[in-house]
Amino acid sequence: MLQMVCTGCDHTEPVDVRVYDCPWCGAPFRFVDGMPNADTSFPNSIDPHEQGVWRYRRLLPVEEQTDPVTLGEGGTPVVRLDRWGAEHGLPELRAKLEHLGPTGSFKDRGTTLLLTALRAAGVERVIEDSSGNAGAAVAAYAARAGIATRVFVPASAPASKLAQIAAYGAEIVPVEGTREEVTEAALAALDADTVYASHNLSPYFPESLKTFAYELYEFSADDLPDHIVFPVGNGSLLLGAARGFADLAELSAPARSPRLHAAQAENCAPIVYAHNHRVMEDAPEWSATLAGGVAVAQPPRMAEILEALHDSGGTATTVSEAEIREAAMSLARMEGLYVEPTTAVAFAAAARLRREGAIGEGQKVLVPVTGSGLKDPLING
Repeated sequence: MLQMVCTGCDHTEPVDVRVYDCPWCGAPFRFVDGMPNADTSFPNSIDPHEQGVWRYRRLLPVEEQTDPVTLGEGGTPVVRLDRWGAEHGLPELRAKLEHLGPTGSFKDRGTTLLLTALRAAGVERVIEDSSGNAGAAVAAYAARAGIATRVFVPASAPASKLAQIAAYGAEIVPVEGTREEVTEAALAALDADTVYASHNLSPYFPESLKTFAYELYEFSADDLPDHIVFPVGNGSLLLGAARGFADLAELSAPARSPRLHAAQAENCAPIVYAHNHRVMEDAPEWSATLAGGVAVAQPPRMAEILEALHDSGGTATTVSEAEIREAAMSLARMEGLYVEPTTAVAFAAAARLRREGAIGEGQKVLVPVTGSGLKDPLING
């Protein structure tokens, strides 16, 4: 039987898609064993007849016979960025194009497992709260699964993201106030017939994101990056990658693990503050940022993120609004990559980490393109 363990107090519970936080301390859960069906090695655990996320079904916490809710997510390409990289002292810069997912962001990679588990449990109605990309992913996969969806969003969410969520038939509930107030409104709307499909709290979501690391290893084991720089709000992709590389080590895959770095906007940087100060007391008041996807003042998995940074030898850094805008516009002009501001945070941070010496000369660097610029276009760029 699959079990969940609390990330705060180690309390364990049987897996239940309706339970999203610990009844004792309120912290989120993770799986005790995220690879219940793994073979003795990584190659033997891969399904060669599948592509994308479900190629690694045996390394995910789901019954092998479960019918997945999928739109073909995962299997994203890695491309070199020679011109932009040379401009910033990063001659070995690459991007993994996660924005090529079915709904235009990396959230599809996590949502496929979450909605698969919800449908298998017989869930008929869900609520999600999101600044946009996760809401779109949950709405899309819920539509495919035949599950009714309400998505609570910040009133300031980009119109393009709201239009996409609505197109999938989800009910949109805009909320004035902070990102945390959006979550509170979603929780207040829950009833006995509705499940909270939280990409932030569900243990399924980050487990599915392990496949980001699996793909890097399977298709470029001899050419893994020395550093991966992630834009971090709730930190799910960074956590998924950390767990994926840990799984590879457990399966005796001869892979060195890259250093994982968290990138945040100066205007909202709780992870960077906690990483640098070791405490959250006296943290500044955070303000609005162009990069809505990282505008999370209280990430529920902060302790796990900090642990992942420490264990990988990585760090956390901030970038200014001007750096975010410049990175987004120059990537489009120099590399043909049209990224949303949240993605640009990570590219700007990679350049800063190189300037400050955290990334060495000639080292291999990877940045995930987490969302398409079509989802959140810069105005007057």
